[in-house]
Order: sequence, then structure tokens, then C-alpha cells
Amino acid sequence: MEPNRPKVGNYRWTIVALVFLATTINYIDRQVIGILAPLLEKEIGWSEIDYGYIVTAFQAAYAIGLLVVGRTIDKVGTKIGYAIALTGWSFAAMGHALAKSVIGFGTARFSLGLFEAGNFPAAIKTVAEWFPKKERALATGIFNAGSNVGAVIAPLAVPWIALTLGWQEAFIFTGLIGLLWLLLWYWFYEKPEKHKKLSKAELEYIQSDPPDTPVKIPWISLIKYKQTWAFAIAKFLTDPIWWFYLYWVPKFLNSNYGITLDKIGPPLIVIYVMADVGSIGGGWLSSFFIKRGWTINRGRKLAMLICAIAVVPIILASQVSGVWESVALLSLATAAHQGWSANLFTSASDMFPRKAVASVVGFGGMTGAIGGMLIATAAGFILQITGHYLFLFIICGSVYLIAFGVFNLLAPKLETIKLSEIN
Repeated sequence: MEPNRPKVGNYRWTIVALVFLATTINYIDRQVIGILAPLLEKEIGWSEIDYGYIVTAFQAAYAIGLLVVGRTIDKVGTKIGYAIALTGWSFAAMGHALAKSVIGFGTARFSLGLFEAGNFPAAIKTVAEWFPKKERALATGIFNAGSNVGAVIAPLAVPWIALTLGWQEAFIFTGLIGLLWLLLWYWFYEKPEKHKKLSKAELEYIQSDPPDTPVKIPWISLIKYKQTWAFAIAKFLTDPIWWFYLYWVPKFLNSNYGITLDKIGPPLIVIYVMADVGSIGGGWLSSFFIKRGWTINRGRKLAMLICAIAVVPIILASQVSGVWESVALLSLATAAHQGWSANLFTSASDMFPRKAVASVVGFGGMTGAIGGMLIATAAGFILQITGHYLFLFIICGSVYLIAFGVFNLLAPKLETIKLSEIN
């Protein structure tokens, strides 16, 4: 049991709230096309394969962006890096309104993916700067819940905007939200050691972990270590499943159960609210274990294993007869994914110094985006050829246990790499 400590203040949670809002906006902007896909298929005339290519364009840009943006954020800092990324993806989101063909949407998605790549490296770096290790998984789970809140807000707002004003306006209005966030970011954010509103006690608490040695870390040296690949391979295997849920669940509910645009809201809201529960719950679970004396390695990995097992029933999602039975299975799977993701993200800051975290997260995110490219193209062909989702859901239910095995093999102990080891 963690000993009682004096109150140190809670300003760090204000910072998490800002990152939560940015992540919410990030997912609203990327979710719009998935919700409008059945409508746009008729308006634009694209096929399942065309849609797969459009999604792949986003994933390709996301992969490229993550390869570059993590290192950039480590150099320029989270305040400037986050602002550039969010400004770019807001304008790219609005740019979808100008698209009139498959190529036009592919170009818009590519631009969106390039800038949206900045969100998670900046967010994880922010948490590493503002929280001690024992609170990072919970903080990560909270901001990562923004992805699900965004996915809940989108099906509430987007169908109404599209059916009332037009699909172009849905892209424009959702894109504008990000520009408002910039005002809050510049008003409230600064690094802890420079922040005027942070108490001395809270700063000491934030910096209670052993300090990083002030040594430069060459980017290329990070990919030499098995811990980097443990994180990257786990992202490669499991990130594509979340992308699949995000872009194909509305189409799945439409094709299997006849859920149209005006009725898609309630099922998606249930799925992503439960994903929120999983994100916060998964982060809380490992923090709960660690605060009660478990090692970081044991607490983090047990939480990841529980989440990996909870995903397995998704295999049955396309085989049940009722829409709400399918929604229940999808809800469990998305909740488990987000709990897994919160702990996997946090493992990067468990294994690497703060100044290298965004680079590692960016590299891992790149491999996840490459996996997303593969599943996006594969899903288009599989659905075009077979006409059903069974094989895709079998993949979804299997890969987390495989990823857990690989992660545990390459990173048997979650402990910070010494800087002398990576120079």
C-alpha cells in the first residue's frame, strides 16, 4: 500500500484535460469519413476496394508522419509541436469538403494522416513530462479516452449536419473545432519547471522519479534495441484492429443489420462509451497494482494480458443474429483494445528516458500505421470477394495474445534503459 503523502496540488490533471480534448478532436476529424461512408459510396460511386484505398492513403501518411513527427517533437517540444500538428490536421479535415472523386478523398485523407500523426507522440511526451511513472498509465488512459469520446460525438453530430446541411459541411464544422483548442493550449500549457501556476510541492512530486541524464540520444540508436521493437511490433499487430473498428464498423452494421445513417448513432455511442471505460479502466488497473507494491513490469503486463484475453470473443461478432448482441461483442473488444493501448503506450515511458519517448512512440506508431495500411487494403479485397466479415473478426480476436507473447519475449523486464546503453 502506498504511504499517505501530503496534498501536492492537481494542476497536472488540467494538462491531461487539454490532451484529452486534443485527442477527442483528433478522432472526431478522422471518424467523419467512416460515418459518411455509406452515403458517400452512393454520392461518389466508390467500391469496397476504392474505400480500402482511401483509408490506406490516410494510413500511409500517418506512417510517414509518425516516422518524422516524434523526433521533431522531441526537438521543438510539445507546446510548439502539438500546435503545429493540430493546426495542420484541422485545415486538412476541412479540405475533405472540396473532394469530388476517389483521388480527391485519397488526397484529403493523406493530408489529414500526415498531421494527425503528431497527436500521440506529443500526448505521451506530455504525460512523461507531467507525471511520475506510477500515475502515467492512468493519465494515458484518461487522455486516450478522448479517442472514444470523439468517436461518440461524431455519430451524434455528423449525421445531423450531413442530413441537414450537407456532407461537405460535416467536414468543415468538425475541422473548425481544432482551431479553438489552440487558444486553450497556449493559455494553459508550459513545461512543469517553467509553469507559474504549479506549486513547488507538485513539481517535486512530478519529478520524484530519478532524473534523466542530460545526454543527447541519436535517433538511429533507438532502433537498435529490442525494447523499441517490442513496442513497435505490438503496435504493428494491434493498432490495425482499432483502425478497422473505426472505419468499418459503421459499414458492418449497415451491411449486416441494415443500420442506416440516421440510426447509426446509438450503436456507435454504446461501443465507444464502453471503449472509454476500457481506456480509463485499463490504465487504472495497472496503476492500482503498482501503487500497491507490484513491480511496474508485473502490474503493466498483467493488465495487458487481461485486455488481450477480453478481445477474443469478437470472433463471434458477425455470427450473432441480433444487432445488440453484435454491439455488445464490439463494445467488449473496443474496451479491451483501449485498455491494452493505454498500457502499451505507457510502456514506452517505462523503458525509455523522457527525451526519447516521443521518438519511440512515433516509430511504434509508424509500424502500427503500416499495419493499418495492410488491413485497410486487405479488408477491401476480402469484403469485395467474400461479402462477409467473419475472417476479419477472427484476425481481430487473435492478434492481441500473439502481440503480448512477442512483447514479453523482447521486453521481459520493463525498466528504463540506461543512457550509456543507447549511446
